[in-house]
Amino acid sequence: MKGAVIGCGFFAQNQLEAWRDIDGVEIVALCDQDAERLNASGSAFGVERRYTDAAKMFDEGGFDFVDIATTVGSHRTLVEIAAKAGVHIICQKPFAENMADARAMVDAAQTVGKTLMVHENFRWQSPIQAALNVVKSGTIGKPFFGRVSFRSGYDVFSGQPYLAEGKRFIIEDLGIHILDISRALFGDATQIAATTRRINPNINGEDVATMMLTHENGATSFVDCSYATQRSPETFPQSLLEIDGTLGTLRLDAGYRLTVQTEGETQTDVSPPLLPWAQKPWHNIQESVLTIQQHFVDCINSGRQPETSGADNLKTLALVEAAYMAAEQGCTVSLADV
Repeated sequence: MKGAVIGCGFFAQNQLEAWRDIDGVEIVALCDQDAERLNASGSAFGVERRYTDAAKMFDEGGFDFVDIATTVGSHRTLVEIAAKAGVHIICQKPFAENMADARAMVDAAQTVGKTLMVHENFRWQSPIQAALNVVKSGTIGKPFFGRVSFRSGYDVFSGQPYLAEGKRFIIEDLGIHILDISRALFGDATQIAATTRRINPNINGEDVATMMLTHENGATSFVDCSYATQRSPETFPQSLLEIDGTLGTLRLDAGYRLTVQTEGETQTDVSPPLLPWAQKPWHNIQESVLTIQQHFVDCINSGRQPETSGADNLKTLALVEAAYMAAEQGCTVSLADV
């Protein structure tokens, strides 16, 4: 299976490393508007075909899928070009700038019968997968309350300075991951309330958000995220969980400790592996990049829809839009309105 990658920036290096680790996959073309960055990645990963114009790359073809690792403003154009070219698509999150664009992108891929997956990798982190497996097994019964938390003071702006520039920040960039974890654990939501704050004066968007979701099955979950929390030791990039079920409880604590309490208590170390090309503390996310890209390949080969397909991600993106509406209006927003 031959692939192309558009975008050779900070995070895309993880995607390129992961593609190199997947059997039966070869990246044959790279595209980036920054020629220096493009050539550096091409040399590092042995990719000879290099383009600064995505349209030209698609015209010349010769690949089965494209990995779109660019910022959100370019996603709709690139997804629609890819669909027209008849290739499978994996697209970085956030999927789209608005719901209309997201729906158009899903329609474009469905029209040509190609797989479209969103690179929504947090639910694929091995500690989160371990917790999901416990919940799905029924060990703690039916969940009725949960908290999904990501609180850190880590400087994410040094590697991705554009994050400080947008009017939206933490819900759109990080909260989208945490909301997706909540969906994976508790199912789809019917309504959401939210508050936001900006603590860091050097950024334009919000860096603290707290959201309360009511789920279709009656469960309530709190999703909170912060890049203004000073912690020692620093927990970046760990997502922490608390789940109450009808038969017991589950906690995923700092240090990757998974505790399940029913009639007794079990504790498990669910630390992610350190891949040869990974670096702490990013190794948790880096491992999930490999896992989600392997899932994408497996789904193409088997003809099934990915868990984080474009169609599924419409529901996560709707939660992001509804959260901003709820915070701005000071009210609870129904997902049906979004």
